[in-house]
Amino acid sequence: MSRPPYTEPTEADILAVSEQLGREARGVVGIAARTADGSPTVVATAPRLPDGSPFPTFYYLCHPDAVAAASRLEAVGMMVEFNEMLAEDEEMRAQYAAAHEQYIADRDQVGEVPELAGVSAGGMPTRVKCLHALIGHALAAGPGVNPIGDLALERSGFKP
Repeated sequence: MSRPPYTEPTEADILAVSEQLGREARGVVGIAARTADGSPTVVATAPRLPDGSPFPTFYYLCHPDAVAAASRLEAVGMMVEFNEMLAEDEEMRAQYAAAHEQYIADRDQVGEVPELAGVSAGGMPTRVKCLHALIGHALAAGPGVNPIGDLALERSGFKP
């Protein structure tokens, strides 16, 4: 199994992510995507936070512009359209299910948490719930892995 697509965070990365989030970054094990200027955009987060809480969102969107872009899509109800697309397109459903499995495999390489068994993020594998998580996955994994994440990223207008 290949290593998940992230790099080890530096102290400067952790400080930048904390500033982006407006709180202390918790459980960051890697930087999974960056903007063209090198700013962290997506962090890889441990499946169990330092306080012991399970945390299913392995790829966490942290860049304020990306977060705002995802929020705008959610505010206009884009999940409804994406859920309809998913319901109507068998190939997309299969790709989305594969993205779910890949997400879990990436997270499990960092640590397996029994409470999270079979759980990924963003509503995968059967529905579209959180575009922040799906855009984070699309940015971390690259194009062609998560079809809904790719569409949401495209429609968000965010340019990493």
